[in-house]
Amino acid sequence: MRIRALLFCFFLIALRGFSQDKTVSGLVFDKESKARLASVNIHNITTGIAVYDNLKGVFTIKAALGDRLVITRQDYLPDTVKVQNNGALAVYMDRKAIQLRLVTVHDSLLTPQQRLEATKHDYSKIYGSLAYDGFITSPTSGGAGLSIDALYNALSAEGRGASRLRQIIQQDYEQNVIDYRFNRTFVGNITGLKDAKLTAFMFRFRPGYYTTTTLSDYEFISMILNNLKRYRRNQRTYSLPPLVAK
Repeated sequence: MRIRALLFCFFLIALRGFSQDKTVSGLVFDKESKARLASVNIHNITTGIAVYDNLKGVFTIKAALGDRLVITRQDYLPDTVKVQNNGALAVYMDRKAIQLRLVTVHDSLLTPQQRLEATKHDYSKIYGSLAYDGFITSPTSGGAGLSIDALYNALSAEGRGASRLRQIIQQDYEQNVIDYRFNRTFVGNITGLKDAKLTAFMFRFRPGYYTTTTLSDYEFISMILNNLKRYRRNQRTYSLPPLVAK
């Protein structure tokens, strides 16, 4: 009986190893033009394995039945595919923006950097004469001296007000950068959450400016998925309290 039990254990281990060695192949296309897409990242979030497709849009990745693959590419919305059989996969990706012949640009469509530049243009004075804070100058005749403009800006109420306003504008810019990358459409596609649950998740796991600007697409998606696991373990803790009228 002991020998039979050992043989049975060896059989299960071998079967498990065989299932993990299975690979899945597929093609990635642009949904609109049906052209093949290269430089696409395919991440098996079940096993943690990630690969890129080749120049012809073909990829091969280790995956078992039930594994979930997250497909990402710059300028395209991420997509999630569940492996349901051993057949080849065909993935059609949507562009983040539709190219039109004539586009009217509104403020909400500007990037954070473009919005910052527009704000600087509107408040040109606080980024001009009132922005100078270099106390030490180097005269052409040699030696060093104190900058009258810098001393005035530091001591005057007008200069201090301009400095404070620049800080507020910079803080708004950093929050716009976070909102631009950590948006509802993107996070909803990654997590599958909607409505109130999506709002609660994004409120609780909103990343900081440094994290948003330094993580790669792969690292950013991995962070969201790891936070999703924490959220699902205890949704009550992370849910927003109900609004109470006063």
